[in-house]
Amino acid sequence: QVQLVESGGGLVQAGGSLRLSCAASGRTFSSYVVGWFRQAPGKERELVARISQSDMGTNYGDSVKGRFTISRNKAKTTVYLQMNSLKPADKTAYYCTTGIEVGSLRFRYDYWGQGTQFTVST
Repeated sequence: QVQLVESGGGLVQAGGSLRLSCAASGRTFSSYVVGWFRQAPGKERELVARISQSDMGTNYGDSVKGRFTISRNKAKTTVYLQMNSLKPADKTAYYCTTGIEVGSLRFRYDYWGQGTQFTVST
């Protein structure tokens, strides 16, 4: 049974930084793509960041490029999302997911975490 647990939510001031973590049990991330998505109430889920199996490639949503960075620990058991220059618009639920690439920039995500949320104060 694969489980993903996100952590790192909390309260941060606008312009500040926060790091989210996604820890896996039942699987390491060494052979899988890992992504962070976010979804605000009433809006579609959007990709925040994605890292490939080999760590050779990362992708970011347009709204976070240059501000957020996705990375993994050496043991490939935890994926991080470093978020800098946070804006009130970044405040929403963030979800970690893992899966495989099934085609050119096409992915199938098999497992999702429960999500973590933070607040950006102005």
